[in-house]
Amino acid sequence: MPTPLHLALEIDGDGAHPAAWRRAAHPPDALLTPRRVRGIATIAENAGFTLVTLDDDMLPPGTGTAAGPVGRIGAVERAAFAAASTSVLGIAPVVSTSYAEPFHTSSQLASLDHISVGRAGWVVAISPAPDTARAWGRPPVDGPEAHLREANDSVRVARDLWDSWEDDAVIRDVASSRYLDRDRLHYIDFTGETFAVKGPAIVPRSPQGQLVVFAPDGLLPAEQVDVTLVSRPDPAQLRRARADSATPRAFAEVEVALDTPSATAADRLADLERHSPWPDRGRLRYTGGADGLVRLFTELAASVDGVRLHPLVLDEDLAVLSRLVLPALSLARVTARPVPGASLRTTLGLPRPANRYAPAAPTGDAR
Repeated sequence: MPTPLHLALEIDGDGAHPAAWRRAAHPPDALLTPRRVRGIATIAENAGFTLVTLDDDMLPPGTGTAAGPVGRIGAVERAAFAAASTSVLGIAPVVSTSYAEPFHTSSQLASLDHISVGRAGWVVAISPAPDTARAWGRPPVDGPEAHLREANDSVRVARDLWDSWEDDAVIRDVASSRYLDRDRLHYIDFTGETFAVKGPAIVPRSPQGQLVVFAPDGLLPAEQVDVTLVSRPDPAQLRRARADSATPRAFAEVEVALDTPSATAADRLADLERHSPWPDRGRLRYTGGADGLVRLFTELAASVDGVRLHPLVLDEDLAVLSRLVLPALSLARVTARPVPGASLRTTLGLPRPANRYAPAAPTGDAR
């Protein structure tokens, strides 16, 4: 049986277009509320999406343009709230490695995996804008290569810390008054060009052991990534990029603008383009009816493992995706809903990694 196509949905803000807020179905002050996060996550879960992602950065999303919103709640905080409001949906916040302390990042994400009972992921990003350094109160990272090196070091440290507690380190032995077995805690000792990290994590090993790490194509070495996010403007280029990828899974980045009962996709896009252009981010972009998107995703299912959707206007396009697109894909067995009780790793067909510090299990009869 073919592997199902996994669908992810980016739910930050009001949509992929900078002026999407002008067509949103909620009052402007509702964007930064828990009810908004819970409502969108619930719709995505009920529709059958595999996971949602939440964009983030130290700078406001509308920086440098008058078109977009100028504030957001932190992605990890929103992810934790969405995790507690859902039961099968994967949750993957965007967390930048630029200037952030890797020890804190690893702790936050491990905590999210505990909160979600194994449904958490991490979309790795960098923040090259000079204003980001000023927001952190840090000297700027010097150039693209330094950003990439820091990203690699940060993910490596996070993975080391996630393994620094063995699965059975917490023993809760009342008789001896011991909460944990110190022999099952392991100290990492990393020194890089911009930071050093020692000691075990402060969070016990999470349900997945290692969170699912998503990263844009080319940002990290393949061995650090579980799912590559591939941006290419056409399906043929996506197929070639997937064939060249050495990571276990690859998702296509796809921007969508769909026909709705009240307006065509072209009319909706033209309405927003009066206020601001839709930036070209090098992604595959689909504009049109639901049937055409179903055909596109059916075609992509033969070459990629999943798709991350960036709707033009979240409120308008998510309604069409939920009502017409995902049901048709499910009926054709192109996609499958996450199973209750399954971790995000299990849903994506990724094994739970063995702890690198734990003794290897015997492979056969020792006689």
